[in-house]
Amino acid sequence: QNVDMNVEKGKIYGLLGRNGAGKTTNMCMLLGLTEPTEGSIKLFGLDARDGKNRKEIYTKIGSIIETPGFYPQLNAHENLKIFSKLRGDYNPENIEKVLKLVNLSDEKKPFRNYSLGMKQRLGLAAALVHEPELLILDEPINGLDPAGIVEIRDMLLDITSKLGITVLISSHILSEIELLADEIGIISQGKLIKELTKEELGEQSTKSVIIEVDNIGLAEDMMIKNGYVKDSDFKVDNNEIILLTDIDSRSKINESFVKNGIQVNELHLKEENLEEYFMRLINEGI
Repeated sequence: QNVDMNVEKGKIYGLLGRNGAGKTTNMCMLLGLTEPTEGSIKLFGLDARDGKNRKEIYTKIGSIIETPGFYPQLNAHENLKIFSKLRGDYNPENIEKVLKLVNLSDEKKPFRNYSLGMKQRLGLAAALVHEPELLILDEPINGLDPAGIVEIRDMLLDITSKLGITVLISSHILSEIELLADEIGIISQGKLIKELTKEELGEQSTKSVIIEVDNIGLAEDMMIKNGYVKDSDFKVDNNEIILLTDIDSRSKINESFVKNGIQVNELHLKEENLEEYFMRLINEGI
């Protein structure tokens, strides 16, 4: 409902949301796989619900929705050759180019013997072989091991930088989206509740100062004596003072603690990451 995503050409847009929030549904509607009950869908400035525009629109899009499927007895080249011929855009040079891009150009074994990471890479190659302008990827790193996740991440960054392709990606691994995306959209109950760039995330995320001390009781008394309000300006967690406001005064607080015989074991600035920001927005019901 009222999902108006502003995806800049050549950038990576990360779509976040809880299970059932509407990420896959929105992607399926963009691809014409699910019909919306009402409203309109515009892609490349064209009405995607108008049948006469569909060929022009969908030849510009590559996608992976759920697990990519291929002929199990065929290798990477053979699979892409069949897919390209079925689509009517067979080009051996394009096949070789995208297989090199996903590190499968020398792979001769059949698809049935591929690891999950290799299957996802071939899915990415299939989505790219017809030289699309937009790539729609629904949970492409789901189930991959850490090495496989890094591989896909590096490939997507490479694709956008070398080919200028725009990427719309969803994932439940928020730390990966934080590393990948130029812009982030957060969806909840079918509504886009927040859209921001990576730079804006840094500006809008909360910051606090963690001060670990050897005498938490005395440190708490000193904070209150200096005019700080517990649970508003600072919190106490075991042997840590968590400064929530006036974080630029941390050096003065450190100096005050030391002067009053409080040993400061550690002091560091903590910035809210994407996962914490996401959970705060969802819990606040924004």
